[in-house]
Amino acid sequence: MAEDQRMASMPSFTRREMLGMSGQAALAGIAAGAVSPAQERRPRIACVVTYWAAPGSHADWIITKLIDGYWWKGAHTPSRVDVVSAYIHQLQESGLGQKVCKAKGIRIFDTVREALTLGGKELAVDGVVLVGEHGIYHDNLQGQKYYPRWWLYQQIIQVFERSKRSVPVFNDKHFSTSWNEAKWMFDKSRELNFPLFGGSSIPFYYRKPEIELDIDTPIKASVVAGGGRDEGGLFHCIDVLQSFVERRKGGETGVEAVQCIRGPETWKWAERNSWAGNLLDAVRTSFDLKPGYFQETVRDPSVTIVDYRDGTKAAVFAVRDVGWTYAGEIAGRQAPAIVSMLGWPGPYAQYHAANAFEHWIVEMMLTRKEPVNAERLLLSTGIVSYNMESNWENGRYRDIGRRIETPFMNMTYRSTRGPMFNTGPRPPVVPYGRGFEK
Repeated sequence: MAEDQRMASMPSFTRREMLGMSGQAALAGIAAGAVSPAQERRPRIACVVTYWAAPGSHADWIITKLIDGYWWKGAHTPSRVDVVSAYIHQLQESGLGQKVCKAKGIRIFDTVREALTLGGKELAVDGVVLVGEHGIYHDNLQGQKYYPRWWLYQQIIQVFERSKRSVPVFNDKHFSTSWNEAKWMFDKSRELNFPLFGGSSIPFYYRKPEIELDIDTPIKASVVAGGGRDEGGLFHCIDVLQSFVERRKGGETGVEAVQCIRGPETWKWAERNSWAGNLLDAVRTSFDLKPGYFQETVRDPSVTIVDYRDGTKAAVFAVRDVGWTYAGEIAGRQAPAIVSMLGWPGPYAQYHAANAFEHWIVEMMLTRKEPVNAERLLLSTGIVSYNMESNWENGRYRDIGRRIETPFMNMTYRSTRGPMFNTGPRPPVVPYGRGFEK
């Protein structure tokens, strides 16, 4: 599918070079075309979430930074949006969310529609943040958790259609367990002409070394090593993969096929496919791990194999002790490019895991421009979905999953962004600040 012409109405943007920092606030990463903080009107944001309980829940990580500010480029940065309403699907289980909203004067509504209309008849907010992660939801046989992201998203769409206008939408992690639902969600953003952003926070994480691949890098093959056997962990790894491979020469061409291999057959496949085995070994060497370390330490290994329509190859290995690490074979270079996303950027209780994510959410709300192409999120969702399906057929499981051809995953686009990941000193370790940890 050629890139939708309507994308022209939502042009991509790149970060301006940081001009300086003073005091506790950093004027950093302001997108080209964004208005200055002195001129901008603060967008009003409605938050639609599944579950908001422990400080580790994604709703708490994301929304509290939109309320209180976030850590960006080595300094605390005040938020430039106002959270004005919330809908919480599992409200009774979300005591923390109730406490935060009460303390901040944020009204919790009974329905998604009311949260977006502020109890009226028409859309009354400037942006929507959908966090359909965590909560008590069941898994299917393939190991996919049925978070009601599509169900919540389609209620947002109904408000847009009835109001005959739309606003930017952020969707945490992948769209859905289903390709059909995910494609519908993406298509609606193009039909109703609103910017759509989401996915994993890890591509925006701190990096070692602090580099980004150039646009049109001649990537031949890629590997991502990290924790990713289950659906949620795998999505982080796949989204990291996409954030690098979309920068290859010619841009993104779409995915031809997906396959998943689990158990000891993982290592046999790596031996037969030296391009993948060599890149994985380069990751091991970069961490000074002994030969055979992954094979000895990973109880349930797996590899997700991704074939792109232009012939580019990729694999994601579920291994441990390397954070999220990308390794790329690049034409003309003897050694692979290796970039790691490592460590925890601040204490867990201070919900510091995704600060750069919040920066780009705010930028989208202010500029109505997608920080990255929403096609990336759609492709990452599709790869994860078909990976989970690969090992199952007619109710039967097998370690060597079938190769699923995906001619419909033919999204094409060219990334034009500069580096978007966080840099500078990490947040200070301070006590949990709000007193709502229980």
